[in-house]
Amino acid sequence: MKAKSKSYVTSAKTMFAAMNILSKNGGTMPIRILMQEIEKTVELSAWEKEALENTGNIRWQSNMHFTSVDYVRAGYLIKKKGNWTITPEGEEALKLGAEKLRDEAWRRYKAWYRGKEQTTDEKPAAQPEEENDPAKETMIELETLEERAANGIREYLKGKNPYEFQDLVASLLKAMGYYIQSVAPRGKDGGIDIVAYVDPLGAQTPRIKVQVKHKPDTATGAADVRALLGILKAGDIALFVTSGTYSADAKHAASGGDKFIRLIDGDEFIEMWQEYYDKMSDEDKNMLPLKRIAFLGNNE
Repeated sequence: MKAKSKSYVTSAKTMFAAMNILSKNGGTMPIRILMQEIEKTVELSAWEKEALENTGNIRWQSNMHFTSVDYVRAGYLIKKKGNWTITPEGEEALKLGAEKLRDEAWRRYKAWYRGKEQTTDEKPAAQPEEENDPAKETMIELETLEERAANGIREYLKGKNPYEFQDLVASLLKAMGYYIQSVAPRGKDGGIDIVAYVDPLGAQTPRIKVQVKHKPDTATGAADVRALLGILKAGDIALFVTSGTYSADAKHAASGGDKFIRLIDGDEFIEMWQEYYDKMSDEDKNMLPLKRIAFLGNNE
């Protein structure tokens, strides 16, 4: 049997680690954080850690980005604006182990690429990394541009102070069609930063009570979520918006009670800001200005 190439071994072990990390952490994670977790859990050789001469990118990271296209086309993974999400089929496929999962993902990608039906007896004609693939390279280039754009927005958002982030959240809610009754001034606010209504007079329920935390490098825990739930009254729903992330316990606390609370993390906030940007006033847009650029794509 032909020995596995170093690139093959790298792609198999890093992608298997990535999918396991996603599976154990709520299913979705920003790629930048996922990469950090992989470095903590996977033993990487000096060769894998080298910077590539042509791009300056770290070899194992470049290899993993390239390989991930196979897993997407296989239906195991979803990638969107710098976030990776494991699918239910991907969860099931983890049972195959690292190398069999790598082979199956590549086989499915080749079947998709050739436009023919997948067959269980089809075997890869060569190891995945041993051939050039312009289509895959184009996909990776577009994904990289999207990821860089998202990272640029995150860095800009990180530079805001807590009150500026609070104002951003209020502006987003206005663009979504809600009426802002109040935004908490500087100082203690009793846990509620924004109150919004679904009608101009606030006569209709639900009343939307919003807590905002500007901690871009921190995962909000369950205690904060429970504290917000504890101050809700009849006819209220709650939004918890953070510029960072939520722990698994926080997500469980939000979904396990009889009161409604919606968690919005930093990445989802950015997606929503992009979605409703055109409906904002010029003044609100200027708080987090965007520039739209169109690239040639496809409908896949």
